[in-house]
Amino acid sequence: MSAFGKRLDAALDERGSLCVGIDPHPGLLASWGLSDDADGLARFADVCVESFADIAAVVKPQSAFFETQGARGIAVLEQTVAALRSAGTLVILDVKRGDIGTTMSAYARAYLDPASPLAADAITASPYLGVGSLQPAFDLATEHGGGVFVLALTSNPEGPQLQHLRGEDGRSVAQVVVDDIAARNAGAAPFGSIGVVVGATIGTATAQLSNLNGPFLVPGIGAQGGTADDVRRIFGSGLAAVVPSVSREVLRSGPEPKALRAAVATLVDQFAFLRS
Repeated sequence: MSAFGKRLDAALDERGSLCVGIDPHPGLLASWGLSDDADGLARFADVCVESFADIAAVVKPQSAFFETQGARGIAVLEQTVAALRSAGTLVILDVKRGDIGTTMSAYARAYLDPASPLAADAITASPYLGVGSLQPAFDLATEHGGGVFVLALTSNPEGPQLQHLRGEDGRSVAQVVVDDIAARNAGAAPFGSIGVVVGATIGTATAQLSNLNGPFLVPGIGAQGGTADDVRRIFGSGLAAVVPSVSREVLRSGPEPKALRAAVATLVDQFAFLRS
């Protein structure tokens, strides 16, 4: 399989720059008239696959909401990931894993080894045990054409407490993360397969992002207040590698597939400037 960075670039060209989240929290299940159990979860996921698996470049299931239903929920997640990938969309599994040694290796195998029933195209990962602790994920991603999106400047209000802190060399924690990933992406074309997560609601960036040579996964758009203008301001000349990530902005249009498809199409049009 070709490198994730190349596959992502091609998908964004073909389907437009948008990542749609599948976040079946209890309130959303209720608003769709579904039960907060594995059956409701399965119906929710099936509607999402039916609605936008063939039009979204990237879809991002949030693993935690499936995990709440135990083994049956994980089975639904397995089926959802497989169905999305079969429809030609790239799947970022939002797991935000971060650990050390054999534990991190196990997480990597769970999500990035094609032999795993939960294998996705890419995962999210937390670097706060040190970026190097994620090496097993980077290695498997390289081996199997997968990707990793590492948290750098997140959209939650608590993020700056850690991510804006500066070390002895004057760099923020976020900058250390970005610089490490940039070194790993050096020389890749059109860009590397290791990306960073940078929220659209971060205000003034405390990290220089232009040298990443990798993709940016950008949550915080829509319901959290981030806008297309924020994306332009934060990423400047790096817009072609930006993947806006939305969940509530699309899912609140459900449960009718036609309305969900229309919401995706509207957002794709809104961010068409990213690839122009």
